[in-house]
Amino acid sequence: MPETLFIADLHLDSRWPAKTDLCLKFLADRARPAEKLYILGDLFEVWLGDDDDEPSYQSILIALHQLTVAGVVVSIMPGNRDFLLGKDFVKCTGCQLIPDPSVIDLYGVPTLLMHGDVLCTRDVDYQQFRQQVRHPIWQQQFLAQPLEQRRLLAKQVRNYSQTKTQTTAEAIMDVTTEAVIAALATQGVYQLIHGHTHRAGQYPLEVKGLPACRWVVGEWHQQGAMLLSCTPSGCQLVDFTNR
Repeated sequence: MPETLFIADLHLDSRWPAKTDLCLKFLADRARPAEKLYILGDLFEVWLGDDDDEPSYQSILIALHQLTVAGVVVSIMPGNRDFLLGKDFVKCTGCQLIPDPSVIDLYGVPTLLMHGDVLCTRDVDYQQFRQQVRHPIWQQQFLAQPLEQRRLLAKQVRNYSQTKTQTTAEAIMDVTTEAVIAALATQGVYQLIHGHTHRAGQYPLEVKGLPACRWVVGEWHQQGAMLLSCTPSGCQLVDFTNR
């Protein structure tokens, strides 16, 4: 039976080699029989530009290339940690970058795909920061800096983000129902798949008086790897490590 897989929020980083090993196993094994693989943001903990030479990333790039050569269509939606993925990344992996948001036909069900961060509208500070770093001029100026300088800036931002996360209420960092309904209504669809919040699950809701569904793809840990498996029969969340 044809299958499409969705993953998000792996946050791959040299500090957590077990997650990299888990991802390599997934790409070489579980993902191979699939028709398509969608990575809905934050594959990497940070991506400083296509000249990022972080050693732990190179094996992932090779594995992605091997997967696309094998015939699996791999689509990546940049997240809030790896929004600087660019043309050279596409060229060396064979993946395609898709915009946030995107609408796909998922076995006859029009489905909205998002990373999910824009749905967290209560976090005003983050939304302002996101608007700044997604601006082409900001990105051009950032990428023009030496790689080591970019690494330093990224570390400062990450430290600030970790501190803020520890002192911010969880409800503020979660999506708002109003934003989810507005996103679905704008696209005229009734199914949404996203990541970012790390709150894996299926969440029913109502849009324009009709039943709708929001799937959240969970984060990956060093010992656990959530994915959403969809076939013509439906979708289900599974832990890759339990298979």
